[in-house]
Amino acid sequence: MGRRRFLVTGAAGFIGSHLAETLLAAGDEVVGFDCFTDYYDRALKEDNARSLDVRRLDLAEDKLDVSGFDGVFHLAAQPGVRSFGPVFAKYLRGNVLASQRLFEVAARDGVRVVSASSSSIYGASETYPTPETTTPAPLSPYGISKLAVEHLAAAYERSFGLDVVTLRYFTVFGPRQRPDMAFTRIAFALAQGRTFDLYGDGTQTRSFTYVSDVVEATVAAMDRGSGTYNVGGAVEASMRDVIAVMERLAGKQLDIHEHPATPGDQHRTSADTSRIRRDVGWEPRVSLEEGLQAHWEWAAARSRQK
Repeated sequence: MGRRRFLVTGAAGFIGSHLAETLLAAGDEVVGFDCFTDYYDRALKEDNARSLDVRRLDLAEDKLDVSGFDGVFHLAAQPGVRSFGPVFAKYLRGNVLASQRLFEVAARDGVRVVSASSSSIYGASETYPTPETTTPAPLSPYGISKLAVEHLAAAYERSFGLDVVTLRYFTVFGPRQRPDMAFTRIAFALAQGRTFDLYGDGTQTRSFTYVSDVVEATVAAMDRGSGTYNVGGAVEASMRDVIAVMERLAGKQLDIHEHPATPGDQHRTSADTSRIRRDVGWEPRVSLEEGLQAHWEWAAARSRQK
């Protein structure tokens, strides 16, 4: 396979920057779009983008042109389950409108799209591990917006021939994870001797998925995928499990301040990855402990720089 030219939206973000680096390392040409939203730590985004070709662009309003690309990896999104109230307008704009405009031009130009969705679309699932055939029942406006993006992709596929693959990511972690996410907050609290705010009692569980596994699945989906796939870690673990591992890695105890669970947050996610294993040949390879080691080392080093 020769050198290809890819567009990555959200390329200065957590997963997008890892994906762009992997594509470049494979010899592909990569152009990144990112709006550098204030929601995300601006300095971290700028660090992520330093060695990449990332162009400041707002998918919801700027002129879009994807002609000449061999594929688009659509990872840009307004993230976070704390999406009730007035902030929901940002989710409509950053997720639904932005994706609709991207799908419009991709369908027009005949460019294949891998679109990142979320396990948040499942809500309180009726089945664990959860297969892709489960009826979605999102608990948060964020999850609703991501499900709307899935429906838009399907509509453009049916009506305009959009070539699209949808990936439902399950709680991705690793170096450069967003600062508001739990693993990074735990690591920085340990590194800096600060209190960690735990929302819920810590028994909530996730199919935590290391970022390199997610990137591998995403690239494989561009090459071989068709339809919708879960992308989740092999082992389900609780927040208390994660805290125990991080404390062992840091060699100190975390000062925890407990709060009520966040409205809209799922108590459990567990990915059935049978479909992507069968169709694409992907399976997670990085263990939770291996991934947390890398995550801790990154956070500890970054903490020393501040």
